[in-house]
Amino acid sequence: MTRQPHKTPPPVSAQQESFLRAHHRHHHRIALGRLVLLLLFLGLWETAARLGWIDSFFFSSPSGIVKYLGQMLVDHSFFTHTGVTLSETIASFFLVTVLSLFTATLLWYQNSLSEILEPYLVVLNALPKSALAPLLIVWLGTGANTIIVAGLSVAVFGSIISLYTGFCQVDPEMCKLIYTLGGSRKDALTKVILPSSVPLILSSMKVNIGLALVGVIIGEFLAARRGLGYLIIYGSQVFQLNMVITSIIILCAIAMVFYKLIQSAEHYYKKKY
Repeated sequence: MTRQPHKTPPPVSAQQESFLRAHHRHHHRIALGRLVLLLLFLGLWETAARLGWIDSFFFSSPSGIVKYLGQMLVDHSFFTHTGVTLSETIASFFLVTVLSLFTATLLWYQNSLSEILEPYLVVLNALPKSALAPLLIVWLGTGANTIIVAGLSVAVFGSIISLYTGFCQVDPEMCKLIYTLGGSRKDALTKVILPSSVPLILSSMKVNIGLALVGVIIGEFLAARRGLGYLIIYGSQVFQLNMVITSIIILCAIAMVFYKLIQSAEHYYKKKY
């Protein structure tokens, strides 16, 4: 067995190098602009609190938030509450992804079933999910199960509709070619629909992670004794605005990390395929 010679990549032209440098400079400028805008906002906020332009009791301040965050790290409440919210969000997001993908696939596979269920999915997606929270508490009690289901309910119906619509918009000529060559509907699904819909699935996941986090926080508002949503409600009740705003900032950081992870997976897929 002879070894295949190693193929060296083609040399990069001067035009390509110039384009890549300009592309990198553009991204660096964008990142710098975002950082400067954030620092200006934080500086103005801190200055306004120190000079009395705003009441720091109600609006807090960056220094007050840093102090409270340090206190949370010392007493380990940061890890307790953030860990609870993270675990509930991940469980909810996983269920949303699996159920929406399975249901959208089933609806595409069975046209009659999609015609029957479509109006119900539209109504359930339009229903304010916060209205379901009291019912979930009655049915499931207070605890992690209720919160996970609350996160699931916020994202799953919209995700099903989005994925099913995307499946139906895949190039019909490709499916027709599968059928012409003797393939079944299952072959069209596995060889055309799902591979063509990977970018749509990843894009839907970027939306779903935020919606799952929103649903989890709604559930924690009503049925939790731990978690960042609980801290927000408790802090507002006892006028601990540092607690409230710190929890909100932690939620923003969590949402950003999840979004970046899925975005990295999306970029990797686009680069590879």
